[in-house]
Amino acid sequence: MAVTPSRMILLGTKAPIFSLRDVVSGKVLILSQMKGEKATVVMFICNHCPFVTHIIKELINVANQYTSKGISFLAINSNDMEQYPEDSPQNMIKFAEELKLPFPYFYDGPQDVARAYDAACTPDFFVFDETLSCVYRGQFDDSRPSNKIPVTGKDLKAALDSILSGKPVSKDQKPSIGCNIKWKS
Repeated sequence: MAVTPSRMILLGTKAPIFSLRDVVSGKVLILSQMKGEKATVVMFICNHCPFVTHIIKELINVANQYTSKGISFLAINSNDMEQYPEDSPQNMIKFAEELKLPFPYFYDGPQDVARAYDAACTPDFFVFDETLSCVYRGQFDDSRPSNKIPVTGKDLKAALDSILSGKPVSKDQKPSIGCNIKWKS
């Protein structure tokens, strides 16, 4: 496992438009169909990364808490399934169903969406406002599998709370840390 920080795209960057198949429903969805009324959280995750599995239960809680407030959550797995079969679409379905993920889980086999977002690690979070301009990119919180800090989602929640209250999102943002995206050779 290579510990990798997110690349921190420029704030104000427009969300790259994509269409991907949700592995659970089988539907191909376009970002414009899925964007939230207030904000959209695009997350790069996978099934096996210890950084993702460390936060996934709280991430589900956060998504359940904010979805009803006009914020949509979209998860994308861009890992190479040839090298990492545990991240195959079939295993993504099992992962999503076992955890009852409250958001679509997409497989980015060609890795085009990860490249368009300049995603680097799992988890990697991008928050876009109602115009699909990036207002937050970075970590879920300070918790890591190797430290004893509780998983709270405080950084992501602070950004979402700012959006919901009509205040600017703080520009003091820390990169996410996680496993590198498993790029195809």
